[in-house]
Amino acid sequence: MYSYKGTKISIVQGDITKQKVDAVVNAANTTLLGGGGVDGAIHRAGGKAILEECKKIGGCPTGEARITTAGNMPSRYVIHAVGPIYRGGGNNESQLLYNAYFNSLKLAVENDVKTIAFPAISTGVYGYPKKEAADIALKAVTDFLDQHQELEEVVFVLYGESDFALYKEKCDRLFG
Repeated sequence: MYSYKGTKISIVQGDITKQKVDAVVNAANTTLLGGGGVDGAIHRAGGKAILEECKKIGGCPTGEARITTAGNMPSRYVIHAVGPIYRGGGNNESQLLYNAYFNSLKLAVENDVKTIAFPAISTGVYGYPKKEAADIALKAVTDFLDQHQELEEVVFVLYGESDFALYKEKCDRLFG
C-alpha cells in the first residue's frame, strides 16, 4: 500500500472484496443485478443480501450511485457506481465517469462513511482508456476532498499489476 503524504489517498494492489473499509465501491451496471469483473466479484463475495437490496432499488442511471449492505464482506456498505460505456469520448463519457466517482463520495458522506475503496470504474468491459480514466478518478476524488473533510481515507484498489503501476505513477506525479 502506498499512502500519499498530505492527502487522504492511498493505492493498493489487491482484491476489493477483502478491504477493511467502511464502504467498497462496485463498478456496477445500470440494473445493479450483478455482472462480470468487479461487479460479479462483489456480488459473489457479499452474497444474496446485496442482490436482494439491489432488486428493491430497481437500477441506477449512469453517473449516479446507490448504496446497499456489504453482506458477507468485511465492509459495512457497497456503493454501486455506474460508469459509462466508452464510445469514443464524444458522448459525455468523461463527465459521467467523474460523476460516478463524485456521487459515490457524496453518498458515502451522507451515510457516515469514513473510509472508502474504489476500483478503476469503467476500465474493464466498458472499455474506458485506463490512463484517461485514472486522471478522471483522481480529479473527482481530489475535488471532493477539497470540499469535504469528513472522509479519512480513499483507497484505490487495483487488481492487476499494470493498473496498480499506472495509478502509482499518476499519484507519484500528483502528490510525490
